[in-house]
Amino acid sequence: MNYYIIDFDSTFTQVEALDELARISLAKHPARELIYEEIERLTNLAMNGQLSFRDSLAGRIRLLEANRDHLKKLVSVLKKKVSPSFLRNREFFKKHSESALIVSGGFKEFIIPVVSPYHIQQENVYANTFTFDEEGNITGYDENNPLSEEGGKVKLLKQLQLPGKIYGIGDGYSDFQLKESGLIERFFAFTENIERKSVSEKADHITPSFDEFLYVNDLPRAISYPKNRILCLIVGNVPEIAAHILKRDGFSIRVKETFEEKYVKDVGMLLLGSNVKLSDDQLTRADKLKTLGYLGDSKDQVNREICNEKGIVLFDDKKAKKRNSEFIPRRMADFINRGDTYMSRNFPNLQLPKVEKAHRLLHIHQNVPGVMAQINQLFAENQINIIAQFLMTKGDIGYAVTDVDTAYDRKLLKQLRQIDHTIKFRILY
Repeated sequence: MNYYIIDFDSTFTQVEALDELARISLAKHPARELIYEEIERLTNLAMNGQLSFRDSLAGRIRLLEANRDHLKKLVSVLKKKVSPSFLRNREFFKKHSESALIVSGGFKEFIIPVVSPYHIQQENVYANTFTFDEEGNITGYDENNPLSEEGGKVKLLKQLQLPGKIYGIGDGYSDFQLKESGLIERFFAFTENIERKSVSEKADHITPSFDEFLYVNDLPRAISYPKNRILCLIVGNVPEIAAHILKRDGFSIRVKETFEEKYVKDVGMLLLGSNVKLSDDQLTRADKLKTLGYLGDSKDQVNREICNEKGIVLFDDKKAKKRNSEFIPRRMADFINRGDTYMSRNFPNLQLPKVEKAHRLLHIHQNVPGVMAQINQLFAENQINIIAQFLMTKGDIGYAVTDVDTAYDRKLLKQLRQIDHTIKFRILY
């Protein structure tokens, strides 16, 4: 059996829990801003390996002035701050409830209520515990717990002696120490929320999302291909908010003045400012390009016939001056995330419902008779249960979206790609 050791602060959640607890417990303290800064400083020193974990922990606890009521409020905050890529991968934890462990220098009092809805067993949460006085005020922590010590995660794993390969994922120095000790097979530096260079430079693999971790290890996941592996190139005069939207969604962003040759073969998403004209040659050779956004009227700037031939979904906006700069990037993200082609310039307008526990298959083809018959014949031959199916056409383009049961043979995907008149086929999730 493989085991998965997962950190909590800035990994499972987007934030450092003790930092958030300080903002709750010290909300009315006159020197709260200075105390917040000091707590954050102690956190970062420990995470970067510049201060022992025990010294950092003791220093932060002294500054908190927190109690049980504050912890209840903290749990409510943390439940809303679960990292998006963990949030969408509950199914992994359900299938690996015995082998997924939370190992953290944080505290069980707030970790267990946050991770329990994700099928993570309480006995698989290894963390510190607070000590309280009779009035419920936090007075300190159990100093006999190995996780309160420097190198605590290493000491804990030595005690556990897990019978199998161990994979670690986290953002801090204490997580890297597991790799350094030789106790784990591979260490994955988690950078969705924060990247600590002192940690990521030493990692076996940098994982910008939990999707990436699951993909690399061929584990069950909510999306078939991690968004951080989709190169999104932004060219020309494009407002920062557009880049921010796509980066926040998890895409790998590059911002350039021109469409540089080195990006042509790898670009998956292309967002162009209204001052950019895209050459036919570049568009023809952009074989991985899935969607193209143009902040303005693309009529004389982008060859729509080539987009159709290559199955590239084009979004533009004749009313760009009247709309905000979020319109096109959001349309592009919706296509990658759900398969939506709403308001596309060259594809039929299709808005799709979100589905769970299913795979969504996108089949773009020439609009000729018989394609859907071939698609459905393959589903029948492979005994595939179709949950929902959508087909729309526009001019020369046919766009078929099929939601199928999660159980299918991979040979089906190859067969769907080989159907006559197929332009592009993609597994969405």
